[in-house]
Amino acid sequence: LQSSVGPFLYDRIDKHVRPFSKKELVRQLKDAAPAELAGLPVTRINDRDGVKYLLGDDSWLLIRPSGTEPVLRIYAEARSDETVQQLLQQGVQLAEQFIPQSE
Repeated sequence: LQSSVGPFLYDRIDKHVRPFSKKELVRQLKDAAPAELAGLPVTRINDRDGVKYLLGDDSWLLIRPSGTEPVLRIYAEARSDETVQQLLQQGVQLAEQFIPQSE
């Protein structure tokens, strides 16, 4: 499969935060969706399990509240590690707009 579509790399960040409204965070992240992330256009948004921003080159960023603890899980997949790391940092910045700062 990699030979036909090329490699995709993946990483995640678990960000400990103060308690927050998960439902409200998902709504705010959807409503304030950026037009682009890591220089790539956001082509679609899926809110099935948090908020997943799907990008023009099939990369993605998922911001998902933990179901059991005050932790925000931020996942990214892209064609380069540099893009993955950019997406993760932008995900942290997006989420920090809407949640209390970490302890």
